[in-house]
Amino acid sequence: MRLTTKGRFAVTAMMDLALRGEEGPVALAGVAERQSISLSYLEQLFGKLRRYKLVDSVRGPGGGYRIARPLERVTVADIIRAVDEHLDATQCGGQENCQDEHRCMTHDLWSTLNAKMFEYLASVTLADLVGREKAKNGLRGEAVIADQRPLGPHPRRAVREKVAATV
Repeated sequence: MRLTTKGRFAVTAMMDLALRGEEGPVALAGVAERQSISLSYLEQLFGKLRRYKLVDSVRGPGGGYRIARPLERVTVADIIRAVDEHLDATQCGGQENCQDEHRCMTHDLWSTLNAKMFEYLASVTLADLVGREKAKNGLRGEAVIADQRPLGPHPRRAVREKVAATV
């Protein structure tokens, strides 16, 4: 039972899009660079996300992708399902032929785990993830940077001040 890179990358890319989508369509090249994901791999994933109607594409200059629904209506389970990711803890893929074509003794345990994983992923929305990320990094992504330049030969010109810089 593993969430493969396909599912991880899809969720990561959708979070990137959600965090930057207020400014308009987001170019996949930017997502690829920020998240260290191959652009061609992202293009494949976004084709699937678009077919599942989780993202819309905008063509032309300034084009890119944007989330197609309100963030509160996009769950992690939706994203995982859209990219054909199968979360399955059973050895048999749910076929109940785990052990010599018969159901193994622990089949119900692993089937229940599958249901609980899906239930959890269906309860987490992009809005939840974005909210957590923003809270973790500060409300607006602002940092206070102190001017640390040494005083030069003209002390009156060198002024130490705090500058708000958008990260």
